[in-house]
Amino acid sequence: MAKSKNANLHKAKSGKNDEFYTQFNDIQNELRHYKEHFKDKIVFCNCDDPKQSNFFKYFAYNFYLFGLKRLVTTCYKNASGEEFSALKNPTLFDDEASRERERERRARCA
Repeated sequence: MAKSKNANLHKAKSGKNDEFYTQFNDIQNELRHYKEHFKDKIVFCNCDDPKQSNFFKYFAYNFYLFGLKRLVTTCYKNASGEEFSALKNPTLFDDEASRERERERRARCA
């Protein structure tokens, strides 16, 4: 019998681990085609834990490249067990100083 290529899925099934995360590379390979669609948009990520979400990491890393207006995440219970946790800085990249630094960076690159 051939060795299963999805052994990790079988292991997760037997261990009752249903937390499957989209890989960062998969997100990157797909969303790079839609860069222009995100300009001046608010992206909302309803995720298990923003600190572990590859979607959050991708959009945070590409916040200025995509020209996002705002990145919002929410979760019911994060990995540390805190219910309805709130980030200390819920408006990441959404302050005038950050926007001004990005405008200056873009002007230098132009």
